Amino acid sequence: MKNSIVRLRSRRAGVALAGGAVVLTAVPAAAFALDGSGSAPARHVSGDAAAPGRGTVVSATRVAHMTGAQTVAYLKDNEDAFASPRPRNGVDAYSVVYRTITPTGRPTTASGIVALPSTAPGKAVRAVSFAHGTLASRKDAGGTAEDGQGRVAAVYYAAAGYAGVAPDYLGLGLGPGPHPYMHSASEASASLDMLRAARTVAGSHGVRFQPRVAVTGFSQGGVAAMALGRELGRGADPFLRLGPIASISGPFDLRRAQLPASLPPTSTLAPKASVFYLSYVTVAWNHRFGLYRSPSEVFNAPYDSIVEGLFDGSKNEVTEILPKLPDTPEQLLAPAYRKRLAHPSGTLLKAIRSSDGTCDWRPDVPVRLFAGSGDEQVAYANTLSCARALRAHGARPQVVDYGPESRHMGSLRRGVPDILRWLRRTR
Repeated sequence: MKNSIVRLRSRRAGVALAGGAVVLTAVPAAAFALDGSGSAPARHVSGDAAAPGRGTVVSATRVAHMTGAQTVAYLKDNEDAFASPRPRNGVDAYSVVYRTITPTGRPTTASGIVALPSTAPGKAVRAVSFAHGTLASRKDAGGTAEDGQGRVAAVYYAAAGYAGVAPDYLGLGLGPGPHPYMHSASEASASLDMLRAARTVAGSHGVRFQPRVAVTGFSQGGVAAMALGRELGRGADPFLRLGPIASISGPFDLRRAQLPASLPPTSTLAPKASVFYLSYVTVAWNHRFGLYRSPSEVFNAPYDSIVEGLFDGSKNEVTEILPKLPDTPEQLLAPAYRKRLAHPSGTLLKAIRSSDGTCDWRPDVPVRLFAGSGDEQVAYANTLSCARALRAHGARPQVVDYGPESRHMGSLRRGVPDILRWLRRTR
């Protein structure tokens, strides 16, 4: 999810709402080019257009070619996103389109970023999968945006010597259709198939993946990471095995933690951020589950006539969505729907369960859960709930609390480099 504070440092508008489009200052494409053309030369790896296989590469286009010095400059330019250490390897990054499945199991395509360290050819490297936070606009995903959170994280880990892999999920980046927001099964399937595609792309450049994959994610991506980890832990892929898992500020327990903290009389989170997330997830649930017949059943007027159009995947959070939303959940949501959210049953409970439950398993690998007890967008109780569920299954997760002064985007800025330090000493 994301932060309701508008960030204007980027060369394009954006918002840092709970976990999603942290907007990072873009580096001009010319800074990445070595051929003097003013842009990185495109390089394609094409898959068989008729191949139905999940994880098959449709195309891979080089979108960044950076020397070590250019990588340092890129990460320094994005200093407000990730703290030190600042890795120094040169990096090549590829926007990848690949085959995957919809929530109903039908064939589709999705996109993401693969970033490889320039020192990697001929070597076996560990892949680090990073799942980004909430995005409403498809063009802000790492597969399409120079300053997309997923792309910057993938470059960050690649610059440290890993293979950075960042899925856009379904319906974001270059993928068709609406994004099934907060649907953990499709987040996991899209992320797993992205890893398969990334392995192919890396191999075409002489880079081998080590069997164990490190799995990470922020906010919405924290849930996606845990869901992906569970699939890898079940042996979903014959070549990729589960390595360490680290999540940052994930909304793991919508029913018992996030929704109570978002709604009166028990609300503790920033109201405007809650309005954004409640709008987005309600529209997404309706696409997937048929939550309502008319928007007036869930949204108060005049918002019942505009909210669905705000979340069509084309609109910017700062300039087009937030200004048109009210300031509080009471203004947004119809009283009957607020009661349903407080005591969910039937279709609504099914929708909530499609996100919850990703911590109900036993990882046999090191697990760290990073979060801040002062988070204003994703209740800290989500992390505690995940830790309890994992422990109930026999796992031993470590919880890192950034404290009551830490805010949501602050946990991202600290969490990504802290995960790097942790990975360097964790197998």
